Amino acid sequence: MSAPVHIVEADLERADHQRDVVALTAAYALDPMGNGGPLSEETLARLIDGLKNHPTTLIFLAYVDGEAVAIATCFRGFSTFHAKPLINVHDLAVLPAHRGRGIGRQLLGRVEMAAREIGCCKVTLEVQEDNAAARHLYKECGFAQAVYGKPAAGALFYSKPL
Repeated sequence: MSAPVHIVEADLERADHQRDVVALTAAYALDPMGNGGPLSEETLARLIDGLKNHPTTLIFLAYVDGEAVAIATCFRGFSTFHAKPLINVHDLAVLPAHRGRGIGRQLLGRVEMAAREIGCCKVTLEVQEDNAAARHLYKECGFAQAVYGKPAAGALFYSKPL
């Protein structure tokens, strides 16, 4: 039987949570479905202050036997079409050795619970088109490609690096 998963909202004033956020973000960046390579030392050094200074940061950490094994880095947003807040899952990552145990599903459940607590109209996320495992998880958790009206096609996420 697997050890229980303990999920907490990260407190970015705590040194242990800071360490775990940086470590899990760095690990996710190495994954081909993340950044596909390491983050710079400069980026890692700025990460915690940047997250602390961003007013809508919401992070959940998953622990197994006291070890940080997964992260959901989220940001609060706002839906003009519903006039309500939303939560966007920016990063959802489970360390490879802990995948397939339902930890990602539990993290998404905790994000949804937080969204309901603050009266959000939805939870959003982006996923790489070729990330079949993540797309399967998101579909099982009730996510689908956004469509905003019958004449419109599905929404796509675009990015313009600056």
